[in-house]
Amino acid sequence: MRHEITKLCVTAALAVAIGLAGATGASAQSAEATAQYEALAAQEAERAGDPEFDYRLGIAALDAGRYGEAIIALQRVLAVQPDNAPARAELARAYALAGDVDTAREEFATVVDDPSLPDPVRQRFTGFVRQFDKQIAGGGSDVSGFIDARVGYDDNINAATDLNTIVIPLFSFLGPGTLGPGAVAQGDEFYEIQGGVSGVTAIGRQDRLFASALGSWRDNFDSRTFDQAALIGTAGYAHSFANKDVISLSGQVQKFWLAHDGYRTAYGVIGQYTKNLSEGRALTLSAQWNRLDFDTDPLRDADRFAAGIGYITRTIAANLSGGKEETRRQAGDAQSNWFATANIGGEFPVTERVAFVAGAAFDLRRYDQADALFLVERNDERLDLQAGVKFAIFDNLFLQPRATYSRNWSNIALYDYERWTASAGVRFEF
Repeated sequence: MRHEITKLCVTAALAVAIGLAGATGASAQSAEATAQYEALAAQEAERAGDPEFDYRLGIAALDAGRYGEAIIALQRVLAVQPDNAPARAELARAYALAGDVDTAREEFATVVDDPSLPDPVRQRFTGFVRQFDKQIAGGGSDVSGFIDARVGYDDNINAATDLNTIVIPLFSFLGPGTLGPGAVAQGDEFYEIQGGVSGVTAIGRQDRLFASALGSWRDNFDSRTFDQAALIGTAGYAHSFANKDVISLSGQVQKFWLAHDGYRTAYGVIGQYTKNLSEGRALTLSAQWNRLDFDTDPLRDADRFAAGIGYITRTIAANLSGGKEETRRQAGDAQSNWFATANIGGEFPVTERVAFVAGAAFDLRRYDQADALFLVERNDERLDLQAGVKFAIFDNLFLQPRATYSRNWSNIALYDYERWTASAGVRFEF
């Protein structure tokens, strides 16, 4: 009998392990499991109260995803056999899968105290109790980050037209004007370093604080004028609902440097609601406000309002957003614009250690007032494409060659341009 209890407890331990993994992602219920449950459920009226039958019915209900029915059947087993450790372990699993972590933890604690439980199984169950305690406490704390270094070539480091001359309507009587070097597309080799770190800590079962910092530095080999650097800091609060949906509110500060001098400072707030769906999918709704301050061009200082909707799966992420960027001074209203952006990207495994990475984005902008020099309201549409391969050298070290292409269409020739880059980099994740 002791051997049979040991075998059943080991089986229950493995089943609970599988159940805990499935609690964070949906598992497909097979037609076979459903058929087995329905066959046993048809006998329930006659055989309910028989511990052996109720145990089999409870397991079948669990396998079929019928957690409420499983709890009832397993409770009947324990009503007759209160020392039945396997039945109590399966009951704990049923409560865990049903979302009642507190009761699951209590049932497991009772199983751990059973003197007939073999030590290896007791250790396994004690581990589950610790996992439940961690969930009840909110999940603890976690820190992650990355460092990415790459080198490559950019055929248009200043995102400029490839025209050498252009007619400015306000001075059309002078004929075509010659553009300066900084206004014509320039190509150059570059190296780029990016890094980021993020952390989250639980302050309750459903409440968390989070923060992140992201920095980047890009140096062109032959041109200091268009070197770039950026630093972004974010901190906020997130609340998880009982159905695992999440709402968050965060503040963000950004600083951007161009040619080694301050160019723009931005700060704002972001609100987001995430609706968790089945099979690792999620739907997001977000709203954002930013104050933009330009260091040397105060006429461009603006408030930016945006709202978006996103869809996420295990391999792709897509987002659609739009809003208004409104300059704070009327004299700069030619820079005010409405915008809409759509983007999609994903990482698609090819082999165990190789993945294909691709993305696309489309941005549309319509400006409010006519440009002072070109005498028309600026209209822009931009397409961005990228593709690359991600090779896993080690579990947390990757080699990533990548190519990008951008095309900006504008009714003002000065802002109409094409751009491509090719680079290779190494990424370390922790």
